[in-house]
Amino acid sequence: MASDVRSTLGTYGVHHQVEFVFIPPRSPHFGGLWEAAVKSAKHLFLRAVGNALLKEDEVQTILVEVEAVLNSRPLIADSSNPNDGEAITPAHFLVGTTLAALPPGSAPPHPDDDLTHLQRWQLISAIKRRFWRDWTRDYIAGLQQRVKWTKESANLLPGTIVVIKEDNLPPQKWLLGRVTEVTHGSDGKVRVALV
Repeated sequence: MASDVRSTLGTYGVHHQVEFVFIPPRSPHFGGLWEAAVKSAKHLFLRAVGNALLKEDEVQTILVEVEAVLNSRPLIADSSNPNDGEAITPAHFLVGTTLAALPPGSAPPHPDDDLTHLQRWQLISAIKRRFWRDWTRDYIAGLQQRVKWTKESANLLPGTIVVIKEDNLPPQKWLLGRVTEVTHGSDGKVRVALV
């Protein structure tokens, strides 16, 4: 069965001139942009977990939640209407739709080792919330292009779809908007946008 699938994929790849390029093992610096995202996620995951003593299934749960957060980021608007509220995400390519989030925890966790099941769930929820908060802050800041004053960059135009930074959104939810009006400064650069 597996060899049939491999053979079919190989035939398809040859027919459509698909070329697979792999990076060397243990050399993420060859990966470029996608490996930078993995590095950021690893750092924020470790910071969110902190000194919590987690069981194997709890770590797996958090990793699945982190994966869902990373795969929920908007790549491009699904339609020209920002009121539709949906954007194409990596999850659309993986499963064909957006990923569903677990309900958020409501109380902060207790720091001792003898936690009840509810307290352990609250601990996992708090770790996920912290990862979401930190990752969205880093991700949205990374979307804003910073160029030196020696390079010309394009102005923001009316009609552009933008991601709006909103602190009170639940995990895996992104607020999208459309620029309706821009105000230029004395240098001709857009300084204010009405979304």
